[in-house]
Amino acid sequence: MAITRRDLLLTGTAAVALPALGSVGGLPVISTAAAQSASEAPWRHALSLFGQVKYPADFKRFDYVNPEAPKGGVARQIAVGTFDNFNIVVAGVKGQVAGAVAFIYESLTTPSLDEVSTEYGALAEAVSHPADFSFVTYRLRPQAKWHDGKPVTADDVIFSLDAFKKHHPMYSAYYSHVVKAEKVGEREVKFVFDAPGNRELPQIVGQLTVLPKHWWEGTDAQGRKRDVSATTLEIPLGSGPYKVKEFVAGRSIALERVKDYWGRDFATNVGRNNFDEMRYEYFRDATVAIEAFKADQVDWRTENSAKNWATAYDFPAVTEKRVILEEFANRSSGVMQAFVPNLRRAKFKDPRVRRALNYAFDFEEMNKQIFYGQYKRVSSYFDGIDELMATGLPQGKELEILETVRAEVPPEVFTTAYTNPVGGSPEAVRDNLREALRLFKEAGYEVRDRKLVDVKTGAQFTLELLNQDPSFERVTLFYKPSLERLGIAVSVRTVDPTQYENRTRDWDFDVVTNSWGESQSPGNEQREFWSSKTADIAGSRNIAGIKNPAVDKLIERLIYATGRDDLVAATKALDRVLLWNNYVVPQWTYSKIRTARWDRFGRPAELPKYGQSGFPFIWWYDADKAARIAKKS
Repeated sequence: MAITRRDLLLTGTAAVALPALGSVGGLPVISTAAAQSASEAPWRHALSLFGQVKYPADFKRFDYVNPEAPKGGVARQIAVGTFDNFNIVVAGVKGQVAGAVAFIYESLTTPSLDEVSTEYGALAEAVSHPADFSFVTYRLRPQAKWHDGKPVTADDVIFSLDAFKKHHPMYSAYYSHVVKAEKVGEREVKFVFDAPGNRELPQIVGQLTVLPKHWWEGTDAQGRKRDVSATTLEIPLGSGPYKVKEFVAGRSIALERVKDYWGRDFATNVGRNNFDEMRYEYFRDATVAIEAFKADQVDWRTENSAKNWATAYDFPAVTEKRVILEEFANRSSGVMQAFVPNLRRAKFKDPRVRRALNYAFDFEEMNKQIFYGQYKRVSSYFDGIDELMATGLPQGKELEILETVRAEVPPEVFTTAYTNPVGGSPEAVRDNLREALRLFKEAGYEVRDRKLVDVKTGAQFTLELLNQDPSFERVTLFYKPSLERLGIAVSVRTVDPTQYENRTRDWDFDVVTNSWGESQSPGNEQREFWSSKTADIAGSRNIAGIKNPAVDKLIERLIYATGRDDLVAATKALDRVLLWNNYVVPQWTYSKIRTARWDRFGRPAELPKYGQSGFPFIWWYDADKAARIAKKS
């Protein structure tokens, strides 16, 4: 599917909602003293962190859509896990939200998928901010309506910001510099920031999902007052191109296209939202999901298992070309995926212990034996975005930035290029385990009677590898023997998604697997990923529990970068410091998105560069293809 920064923020991987931000390069650097006054700030139809936008104010459509795409048909997709909540305000904090419900809403702006960092008006028709970035004003479209026919108002925007900041840890951090939102005109909302210079804030404010204040402050069918801080399975009111048609709690949700959608004919929506219905079937087990796909119970599957990609799609419909296997390049994002030790537990506080866990991980052998050699090792917190990855030794502006925190970072930051241990042979494995034991010894452990014990207490080092996906057990079980050779008592435990979410929210784990998606323009979300402020907030993305003054300073330097060069240098510096603190054991990545689909869909001749597959939003149901499949089956 198309992926953007908000997808990365909401899901932590590649996956669920809408805008992508880009870089701050190309914008002029203007001091606060020289800043434009509010009256001088021009109204714009789009914002770009790279400078110029591709499409003019009077553009008719995005280049990557088919304006003649037919409307109709159903797209049946797979969702993983379960759901018991439609309130996106408390997603990740309470209950398990149905991700598809995000598609019933609009935000102030929407991204272009063939530009790295440009957003165009959605609910908003225009945006204005001064050159010092001290505030931003959005003007709402007069046509914008809720599905009950009432207009989207400035009060809705203000209510939404307050709700997300108060009840959602991610947005609390993401919008922490937004001091207030105020109504300054009939359809105008002004967001005031706590200081000038945060170049990303005017644009990311546009990503705000706007909720209907009048609905949330009203009562349900039973006369009960709604609560925006609580979970609910009442179908919510939206303003977007789809609304919830029906659902079975925990099992399925169907969205139907809103035929009189107010934004249907706007340039940003031409050729998009073509399916009459989008269904999401929930599966807790990947094997069952694949069998459902083979049985034509769902139309589209994104495959994240190398083993499945290599072995699970050898069935007649593939040979007959009724099922199409296709990979799509991921040019829009980077990732850090890793085993994540819980730094809130004393046994993981020593970086030598965490580095030792990396030496025990034989990625090369695992890649060969269970991944069919498809992956490469993650070597950066921004892996996949070459410009942002820290490589070699720091130089130039990056070195200047690192000098400001020299006393607070490991000395290797300046002297040694970070690399992961390399295994893949018996000799390399022995050397790596020997180095792991040396590091454990320095950290205060020794082997007694084949057990790795704390020299002070005599207690054995124990470690639980926690999973929520049964198919991932083969990974943790592969890792387990290497850890046991060090004398560690290792257990592997797989729990259901609800229990897993509750345990991670409560920080009740030793080691889990997590991933953080990164855009080509890192910004305010870095605070939520790694800063001291978010380490103890339940539901935050700082799942490792990082509390490091140097990291905090580098995050602020990144957020307040004055140009693209400064942003790149600050990002590399942050990457290097995170790596050399050995907070995680990096896993693996793949540069493409693997997909399988029943061949009943059409798509534009050229897909957007940064949209991955673009499914389902710019694809359409092809009745002729569907008929051919029906004849063969």
